[in-house]
Amino acid sequence: MLQSDACSDLYSNRCDCIEAALRSLMQRTGYQLRQENGQRRYGGPPPGWDGPPPERGSEIFVGKLPRDLFEDELVPLCEKFGKIYEVRMMMDFNGNNRGYAFVTFSNKQEARAAMKQLNNYEIRNGRLLGVCASVDNCRLFVGGIPKTKKREEILSEMKKVTDGVVDVIVYPSAADKSKNRGFAFVEYESHRAAAMARRKLLPGRIQLWGHAIAVDWAEPEVEVDEDTMATVKILYVRNLMLQTTEETIEKEFNSLKPGAVERVKKIRDYAFVHFTQREDAINAMKALNGKVVDGSPIEVTLAKPVDKDSYVRYTRGTGGRGGSLLQTDYTSYTLGQVLEELCQKNNWGQPVYQLHSAIGPDQRQLFLYKITIPALATQYPNV
Repeated sequence: MLQSDACSDLYSNRCDCIEAALRSLMQRTGYQLRQENGQRRYGGPPPGWDGPPPERGSEIFVGKLPRDLFEDELVPLCEKFGKIYEVRMMMDFNGNNRGYAFVTFSNKQEARAAMKQLNNYEIRNGRLLGVCASVDNCRLFVGGIPKTKKREEILSEMKKVTDGVVDVIVYPSAADKSKNRGFAFVEYESHRAAAMARRKLLPGRIQLWGHAIAVDWAEPEVEVDEDTMATVKILYVRNLMLQTTEETIEKEFNSLKPGAVERVKKIRDYAFVHFTQREDAINAMKALNGKVVDGSPIEVTLAKPVDKDSYVRYTRGTGGRGGSLLQTDYTSYTLGQVLEELCQKNNWGQPVYQLHSAIGPDQRQLFLYKITIPALATQYPNV
């Protein structure tokens, strides 16, 4: 009984100390703390804030937090890098944090600075933080769309069944440019609008043109800082015809300045064009975007480098990478269709299939089927 009372006193004293520390923090900064939906919010907006919330890219994910660490420790650490708009700390029923929090700064530059300095920062003896970008996801992946539907038809239909639709992104089939690939990315005005649409489109609730659909959060578009993008010398070219060769692409992109192209790598209906000089890449992008090559108008943009160390990012709505794919009846899909949907949803590129054969020692013919996923092959070339 005495031991139980002692534990109770220790817990009470600990709670009193935490409460006093949080009260002192609020008095110093003028920010308010409020508990809602399993999280504790500090600020959002802060005192004296006038105008809309910070732009996208201003929020970071802070993971590997000691469970007994709270805003009185986290806020002073983050304040060093800029003005805090809001801290959202995920809480459990025992009053401890869940091991992670989201910190929103007043702009993207401050968020990037905090991310660089705080990742692997030793917050306590032997306890290193895990910090990366957090993306407020506004995009849904919708599969199972009839391949004959045009972008305008899909946009109109999505506006009928969901609210807040801003745009739809539809890619033409690699084999037949008059058809789509059976899926679209739907962009919404806010994360809330996208979340409400996702809930409404859950399996069995709505069909599009009489077809069962698959719905999931799309992998957010990779955001690369301006300093990194300012060094890029590679162009990403999409919407190519399957029969268009690397030689044709190289000739086209060398037409502005002979010898400017270092090399070309084509994968199905897209390619990466490497230049020796960035200036030549920029000029080629401006001149050739939209040009018709072998009967197909091409799209040309700067390729976005993938940071392997921070590729796994945390997003509102996805919980990081690999959310479950929601659909009505997966059994109606072939294995190839399942793989292609997953690759498109995660921006991995179209799978490349190769059949190899050889004669074995007993003179029997042996077969090997190789499937290459472009993005993974680029990131892990030795796998």
